[in-house]
Amino acid sequence: MNEILKQDKSIYLQISEMIENDILRNVLLEEEKVPSTNELAKFLKINPATAAKGINLLVEAGILYKKRGIGMFVAQGAKKAVKTKRKNAFYENYIKSLLTEAASLGIAEEELIEMIRGKF
Repeated sequence: MNEILKQDKSIYLQISEMIENDILRNVLLEEEKVPSTNELAKFLKINPATAAKGINLLVEAGILYKKRGIGMFVAQGAKKAVKTKRKNAFYENYIKSLLTEAASLGIAEEELIEMIRGKF
């Protein structure tokens, strides 16, 4: 979680993504405790409520869960859930528009695949 907060996106979303990134890179493993909202707030110099909002997004998505009196933990299957979420977002944000633009330019599927492979 050594990433630096950026101005172009809400802080709570960035916190959520930082934790997801740590899960994808195996920095945080399933059933492992994640930093508390107070720890995140102190480390990132932000309001604890903002940190809590980012963590709550992950709880709602089933990526983290709370053990009463102990803290937040990475859920079983969290890495797979994050990958699935990110793949779907990648498709929606990049691939759909790529296919639309390719179609408008008359780029055939084979040619598009060659472009993706860098053999254009």
